[in-house]
Amino acid sequence: MDSTRINGIGSLPSLARYVDRQDDDLFRQALKQARSSTVALVSANAPIWRSSAPYEDFSHGGYSWNNDIWGGKGAGPQTISVYADNQWSVWSNQPNTGGIKSYPHQAFNVGKPLSSIKTLTGSFNQDVPSGGAWDTAYDIWDSSHQNEIMLWTNHTGNPDGSGNVKPISSQYDPSGAAIPVFSNVNVGGANWNVFEGSNGQRVISLVRTSKTDSGTVDIKAVLEWLKSKGCFGDISVGSIQYGVEITGSPGGANFNFKNCSVTST
Repeated sequence: MDSTRINGIGSLPSLARYVDRQDDDLFRQALKQARSSTVALVSANAPIWRSSAPYEDFSHGGYSWNNDIWGGKGAGPQTISVYADNQWSVWSNQPNTGGIKSYPHQAFNVGKPLSSIKTLTGSFNQDVPSGGAWDTAYDIWDSSHQNEIMLWTNHTGNPDGSGNVKPISSQYDPSGAAIPVFSNVNVGGANWNVFEGSNGQRVISLVRTSKTDSGTVDIKAVLEWLKSKGCFGDISVGSIQYGVEITGSPGGANFNFKNCSVTST
């Protein structure tokens, strides 16, 4: 008699062994898949570069990143991590004292005269802490470093130039608030208050009247508007940076940047 046939008492143990082997194979397959998924998840979240050095930089995929701790002896520890061309983060523990301690950032170099640029757009998406003293901003330089244009997207101060962080300005009111040279200007896809001052070169800061953690900015339109106001001529657009100026983050805070990119034609 064929002991593997299911037609008698003697066949039942063979069936049980067959079912046990099948269950064991399925279990092993499921375990293997789970382990593979776990490895893939860990690999996806592992940074391709990380640094705690003050001015350490890294380049990849047309972008560069810099930890940029420039606050001198008063600055605390900070670690920047890059996960992909459009995804990075920084943990920073800065004392709650006056003055900017660092500007960890991502950068894209344009290197063309404004007149030859057809489109120049920046996109950002970020998670930021509720406390501390900081501003997330584009920092745009001309190639000669004579003009610095900042576009504040979110911050812990106030859009009118008051609060615990303020844009550089040539004029301040008696309360210490920066005084804008233009108010509620609609350009580049948002409304801004515009401030102007100097810290060795001309600094023009556009502060959004409504804070946001995600969006798109038509940087070309902003620069053309500033040119029309006589702020500069046909400048050569150099580095377009995006990051966070940190004045204070006592105890440590995380800033996460997702889908951050600059495109230009």
